[in-house]
Amino acid sequence: MEQPFFVHPDIKKAETLPASFYRSQAVFEEVKEKVFTQCWQFVGDMKLLPFEKYAHPFWYLEHFVNEPLVLVKEAEDQIHCLSNVCTHRGNLVVQQAGKQRGLNCMYHGRRFGLDGAFQHMPEFSNAVDFPRPCEGLTSFPIERWGDFLFVGLNPTFKFSSIIEKMNERIGFLPLSNFKLDSSLSRDYLVNANWALYCDNYLEGFHIPFVHPDLNETLDYGSYKTELYDHMSLQIGYADEGVECFDFPEGHPDFGKKVAAYYYWVYPNMMFNFYPWGLSINLVQPISPNRTKVKFISYVLDYEKVEVGAGALLDKVEREDEFVVEGVQKGISSRFYKRGRFSPSREQGVHHFQRMLSERISI
Repeated sequence: MEQPFFVHPDIKKAETLPASFYRSQAVFEEVKEKVFTQCWQFVGDMKLLPFEKYAHPFWYLEHFVNEPLVLVKEAEDQIHCLSNVCTHRGNLVVQQAGKQRGLNCMYHGRRFGLDGAFQHMPEFSNAVDFPRPCEGLTSFPIERWGDFLFVGLNPTFKFSSIIEKMNERIGFLPLSNFKLDSSLSRDYLVNANWALYCDNYLEGFHIPFVHPDLNETLDYGSYKTELYDHMSLQIGYADEGVECFDFPEGHPDFGKKVAAYYYWVYPNMMFNFYPWGLSINLVQPISPNRTKVKFISYVLDYEKVEVGAGALLDKVEREDEFVVEGVQKGISSRFYKRGRFSPSREQGVHHFQRMLSERISI
């Protein structure tokens, strides 16, 4: 019997995920456990941890997975990601960011080291078989890429492999010189399923129809998609007179006019590199038909912000939202079941939906 969410590996034969995938609360909950607890998430940069012995509490995908964690900078080369839940009675250990000699629960005085190891608990001298190995705070994987920090609860792939692949093309850029610009960063609320938003991002097929300004900067005929394990890359080549990257000799795209690199990392992160810098897009589920999209901008060259494919990002986002919200309304139809993929233009969407179909069994 064929699985209801099966997506054929041959894009020429494949049908898309069915409409029910994007509407079902049960599927939404399964995605939470089988996709978002087994991946990596961008949590910020090293400015979150300005000093040694500094702790920064946060929520892993707040309002969705909603797992309380804490980043701790024990020393310059020692950064930990720990559970922020006391192993005694479940109180949050670190209530606010700041310098810490150790991690101390204010409820009953349980103490942990900056690495999460259990240290002391008052009034437990008569407890049998105490302390056990589980008394310490759970530690979670953390990866650093330049100043960028990524964590996972139980990731099923190495983020280092993602970094290595991206560095093949953007490794020549001085990431340490990219500066966070809050004035160019913003959150958007989209009335659509998170995966529909990703579907839309993962193809340039819609650009001539939805984004007239962006289409004037890109050579649509040369637009290219490359697929990798747990990620994909869309390369936007520049039209005549459009700002593009200045590549060093030996670069894979040396001699080519590239206006943008659009990296998608499974399941919900986008890293958009332009000559002016980087726009990180984080697609965060809220409900089956509601999503928050965070745009975080890191600028390298302010003179290039308003030119080329990386200009007018807010306008492009609004255009995308209009289309994606229309699709969310359309898939509620009794008569729409599932569609087909364009073999020449929707390789990234097929790649993404294949990964989801392999993880969802309802």
